[in-house]
Amino acid sequence: MTVRKKKRFIAGASCPKCHAVDTMMLFLENNVEKVECVSCGHQMVQPDQQVTKASRASEQVIGVFKPD
Repeated sequence: MTVRKKKRFIAGASCPKCHAVDTMMLFLENNVEKVECVSCGHQMVQPDQQVTKASRASEQVIGVFKPD
């Protein structure tokens, strides 16, 4: 069974296949982030390692929260 969660559109993004603008939708399917063009159906999936490295590369730790 495929589980899809909240869908979000990516403003200004263009599809690499059909080149339509503002048709790219980001969603989570079975705990994997996917991007799909609602115009032509083209899908892209980014492997976990690339997602982690790309999203963590520019992060800076400001502080660590330690609840009492």
